[in-house]
Amino acid sequence: MSQALSVSSLVNSVKQSLEGEYSFVSVVGEVSNLSRSSAGHIYFTLSDKDSGLSAVLFKGDALRNTGTRTLKDGDKITCHGGLSVYAKRGTFQLVVRRFEAAGSGDLKEQYEKLKRELSGQGLFDPEAKKKIPSFPKRVAVITAEGGAALQDFLNVYRRRALSGEVVVIPAVVQGQASAQSLRAALAKAIKYGLSSSDLAFDVIVLTRGGGSMEDLWSFNDEGLAWDIYNCPIPIISAVGHQVDYTICDYVSDLRCETPTAAAQVLTQYQTEVSANLGRIKAQLLHTSLTLKARGPERLKELSPKNLVAILKERMSLASRRLRECRIDDKIERLSGFNELSLRLDDCSRKLVMNEQRRVEQLSFKIEKLGNMMSALNPKQVLNRGYTYVSNDSHKVVSNKASWNKLAKEQELNLHFSDGSVKIKRS
Repeated sequence: MSQALSVSSLVNSVKQSLEGEYSFVSVVGEVSNLSRSSAGHIYFTLSDKDSGLSAVLFKGDALRNTGTRTLKDGDKITCHGGLSVYAKRGTFQLVVRRFEAAGSGDLKEQYEKLKRELSGQGLFDPEAKKKIPSFPKRVAVITAEGGAALQDFLNVYRRRALSGEVVVIPAVVQGQASAQSLRAALAKAIKYGLSSSDLAFDVIVLTRGGGSMEDLWSFNDEGLAWDIYNCPIPIISAVGHQVDYTICDYVSDLRCETPTAAAQVLTQYQTEVSANLGRIKAQLLHTSLTLKARGPERLKELSPKNLVAILKERMSLASRRLRECRIDDKIERLSGFNELSLRLDDCSRKLVMNEQRRVEQLSFKIEKLGNMMSALNPKQVLNRGYTYVSNDSHKVVSNKASWNKLAKEQELNLHFSDGSVKIKRS
């Protein structure tokens, strides 16, 4: 019996063999799962209908290739480089030195062509979509038995659902036999309902994990698309991850990004009901505790003695309100007489005040005019030692010109403060 090799020995042997045998190869295929690292390296899968090969274009080689910036999923390219084995993981990949376009990608082209055809035939129309039930009793899950997608779905569904039965219908979800296996599983789910109404499913979930376009290719099968479209049971498609879209996603009644999202959608209303029941339970508990705490107080309030006291208080209040409703002593207030009296008194008071003010103003004006008249009285001037001359007609001789016009020996009056005397002009 030969001695067993260590893992490192076997991997290093394979590494030397592969890298020596395939130090330079030219490979044509379709780009998928393309990603660009922060360091400037480009990783992608080079594939055809049946196989896929991991490939890397390191930063230096990426800068030397003119088509690097426009490289995208679905491009069909010819790569030149060599195989490299990553010993730590025991995997190999194609290290691309240069590449050039080799026409449109076959898978991408087939996918887009089928998508256009089925869309034109109405398989994707929103009007054809069936409503997903809010509270499904029986759910059929078509997927690989024991796969991660199934476990993700079941874990979320069991944790969130209040009730409901989940039936797993195993199917092959990758490879050449996958499309036929999926169609057979779907036909089996429909057949359950035809055999007995108790076995009928309320909704079907078609699911698997993510992968490359090649891995998910069976979900782009035209026959499967027509089976989904004609299925009388609502179907949820949860194939791949957020960025993965298959024909099944478009034709199904609802597309979910992941198996977990599908389980969340199916249990959404049950979760809300559970939350509402929890809130109601808490409210009932709080109310019952409150009522229990208030029980003795309420019994005291409802005792006959307290009820009689409350009744007397209410009768007293009613009697007081009845007395307040009597109007015999409120006629003046209700008729407005008191208000009119107050207004009349106010007007009378204002009138007297206005008259007094006017009398005072007139008295002041008369006094002022009297003072002015007194100041202008000629006798006030005479009291200061002045005199004036007037003729017999009492006309004052006020200037020399008037004096010169008087006749000689004409009698005049000379006025003093204490009297007057007769004089003659000489």
